[in-house]
Amino acid sequence: MTATIMLFDPTAPRGGSVEAAVAPIKRTALAGAVIGFIDNAKPNFHLLVDDLAELLVSRHGAARVIKRRKTSASLPAEAEVIAALAGECDVVIAGSGD
Repeated sequence: MTATIMLFDPTAPRGGSVEAAVAPIKRTALAGAVIGFIDNAKPNFHLLVDDLAELLVSRHGAARVIKRRKTSASLPAEAEVIAALAGECDVVIAGSGD
């Protein structure tokens, strides 16, 4: 019996303006950094990211935190959201919750 397995790549799409906006991470600390979060729209992630944001600013000196929410956990973030975060943030974290 033959089975088919479908794999999905969770990374941002390659090519176009999104890739051009992404730069390699060169940071060794979070002090002064702008941290971005992509909320995958699963339950409870917003609770986790709010606590993480507070810790990143208060304990690690992050300048600020930007949060953007995907429309659905099963769909990739819109290219405009990825490009905007890449242009504004030093580090972006894609999150999950449940």
